[in-house]
Amino acid sequence: MGNDWILDVLADLRRFALLNDLPLLAVQLDETAIVANAELSILQEGAPVTVRGDAAETGQIFHQAGVSRRS
Repeated sequence: MGNDWILDVLADLRRFALLNDLPLLAVQLDETAIVANAELSILQEGAPVTVRGDAAETGQIFHQAGVSRRS
């Protein structure tokens, strides 16, 4: 199980958002779950921390979050 519980929490939050007419939040939580799933997969594969986030496709995520890739 490990850290997979976070995916259940995000799914619960998404359901709450949908039931309470918060569609934009539901979409954001979908995207957050994708990121969480990807990072959990990397952790389970044992990738070194220095490798995570260095791919070009993660650049936009870090830019939107206002952090550097090394933070």
